[in-house]
Amino acid sequence: MRHREALMLDEIKISTAISRSYFDAFLDSLQSDVIVVGGGPAGMTCAYYAAREGKKVVLFEKKISLGGGMWAGGMMFNRIVVHEEGKEVLDEVGIKSGPYEKEYHVANSVEAVGILCSSCVKAGVRIYNGISVEDVIMRSGPVEGCVINWSTVCAANLPVDPLAARAKAVVDATGHDSVVARIVEQKTGGKLDTDSGRVVGEGPLWAEKGEQTIVENSGEVYPGLYAVGMAANAVRGGPRMGPVFGGMLLSGRKIGQLLGSKK
Repeated sequence: MRHREALMLDEIKISTAISRSYFDAFLDSLQSDVIVVGGGPAGMTCAYYAAREGKKVVLFEKKISLGGGMWAGGMMFNRIVVHEEGKEVLDEVGIKSGPYEKEYHVANSVEAVGILCSSCVKAGVRIYNGISVEDVIMRSGPVEGCVINWSTVCAANLPVDPLAARAKAVVDATGHDSVVARIVEQKTGGKLDTDSGRVVGEGPLWAEKGEQTIVENSGEVYPGLYAVGMAANAVRGGPRMGPVFGGMLLSGRKIGQLLGSKK
């Protein structure tokens, strides 16, 4: 039997490989076509469809893991429900689902998140986890990008200056908190595309209405800034919908395809 040569691993080479490959990609990501803030189901879906059309897409997620509220399904029962139209997105990215009753389809939430993550990476989305958006780049016109810092720095409230990333469009996919829209509201004194010019806030749970309005409300809420998923309903006053995710996926697809078609 032929003996295998002794395995030789150098700690500094390992560290250098990680650091160099990360920062080479990071530096190339500071200018892009689309920045998606938030890696939940709507954000990932949006990023996937925009990247699939050839756009340079960067996604910042403040947590270590992507997936948002999809991981835990409903009350940590790791299953999600989508309606008939939302199932189209599951089918397009290869997420299995099974019928429950007419119009109701059930999918494994863990598989759904895993496949969405994989689909984004394969489509070319540049994903940076553990990074928070704390401000936006604006001059006298539209939103032009994001101000970013390590999430741990933000959580510890350390006096560390951030960096900046520029894009032609920024997507708020931060869920219920609608973080980016609230930053823009504050910076502009209330000039969002809502009746009040401000974030309206989400309504109480109403699954049917929430699923309808989340797609309707998804769109440009300030020049250069788009909202998808629960951020869209929070900005424009739609209700929450609980662990039914068809609208989230359709919302992301709608804006991803819109941004993917822009020249």
